[in-house]
Amino acid sequence: MVANRWDEVEAKKIAAEAGADPADQDLAVQAYGSRLLGADMTLVQHGGGNTSCKVMRKDLFGNDVKVLHVKGSGHDLAQITPAGMPAVRLEPLLALRALDGLSDEDMVNTVRCNMLDASGPNPSVEILLHAYLPHAFIDHTHATTMLAIADLPDAAAVVDEIFGGKVAVVPFHMPGFDLGKAAAAVYEANPEVEGLLLLNHGHFTFGDSAKLAYDRMITHVNMVEDWVAQKMGRKLKLSGPADVATKAKAVQV
Repeated sequence: MVANRWDEVEAKKIAAEAGADPADQDLAVQAYGSRLLGADMTLVQHGGGNTSCKVMRKDLFGNDVKVLHVKGSGHDLAQITPAGMPAVRLEPLLALRALDGLSDEDMVNTVRCNMLDASGPNPSVEILLHAYLPHAFIDHTHATTMLAIADLPDAAAVVDEIFGGKVAVVPFHMPGFDLGKAAAAVYEANPEVEGLLLLNHGHFTFGDSAKLAYDRMITHVNMVEDWVAQKMGRKLKLSGPADVATKAKAVQV
């Protein structure tokens, strides 16, 4: 079973240290939850996965602007800080959804043109999926347990058996514009769900707080682990990826 490592005392301390701005507090606490996910290799597969939060910021003219903070590409969730989650204006991202198609190059250009800090890291390629879901806090991982069912030919039936409507299934698409639109359509057809299982890909959870998104992630993973154990007739001990071989070990092989 995956342990729920959320410490509310620590989360409140982190929020207080972030300052008086609620946006900074929300971002800091989401970064905290992200580090908890990243610390468990059975969840993130060598640093994979991404997280986000939506907050209000002031632009240079003092106007309120809704922005999406999302993990920057190349940043390890286990080490992520608010600086590794660049802010992007949300409204232009939402407008892209009306397009019939969008190249990766145009998507990246639009995203970078709408960053609050142009010197920030490139936002995750899955930014549009985070943008198109309405929730304030979103977590995405490639948990070993979830991949065990995401790759099944009857994954949709298995998900329904395990979660009873709490998780919806998204058909496979390459990360980017098409996946963002597909996931949003599935969510809007099932607005009561707590998460999405992306076939042959991974798992999303969300909520109105960083804690709720994190709690749902851990709960869902453990529900699948229990289901698999029942099918096998025994408890399972899941492990993360094997350690990378050292040069000496490689020579011996």
